[in-house]
Amino acid sequence: MVIAIDGPAGAGKSTIARKVAHILNIQYLDTGAMYRAFTFLVLQNDIELNDIDGITELLDTFDIRFTDQRVYLGDREVTKEIRSDPVTDNVSYISSLGAVRKKMVELQREIGENRSVVAEGRDIGTVVFPETAYKFYIDASIEERAKRRIGDTRNQSKITDINKLQEKIRQRDEYDSTRNISPLARAPDAHYIDTTHMTIDEVCNHIITQVNQE
Repeated sequence: MVIAIDGPAGAGKSTIARKVAHILNIQYLDTGAMYRAFTFLVLQNDIELNDIDGITELLDTFDIRFTDQRVYLGDREVTKEIRSDPVTDNVSYISSLGAVRKKMVELQREIGENRSVVAEGRDIGTVVFPETAYKFYIDASIEERAKRRIGDTRNQSKITDINKLQEKIRQRDEYDSTRNISPLARAPDAHYIDTTHMTIDEVCNHIITQVNQE
């Protein structure tokens, strides 16, 4: 069983997906962390963003592990580093590159091939696992998403001005939804959930109820 949860930045996908996976006692797959970790790796290796060949070659060394909700590149834990402003500012671009997208989708499908998972991202229901019967699109107002981002303890951003953060979220929405490869989109058969005025428990209960009805 694959439960696909898609949606824009700051909508609460990670928190909700993690809790649903815990309740159902299945694996949680944070695809966004995979793209963030690779973006971090690119920046750490001082590879220019226009050096497509260099970025593509770096994919061969990409060794990511998830352990107890911590993210590792090889033996190095990067859970906090991948939430920094430099990574956040560049992850949409890096994740839009064809070679990067292809590699990540392959890894994600390998993980979900022989086990039940709750996978969250931006193209889970449209590209990675389009055949799954359990698709959800999580959304919220930009104002609410900015508030959540500021209150997220995992967030390492130094931006605390709500208006600046809202503008950054708008820009990322625009980029993610208009890119040529795997744009952010709601699958036609996905359940749409506006979480603006919902609690985490309410959203999780709604998803689990829908899964049990399928």
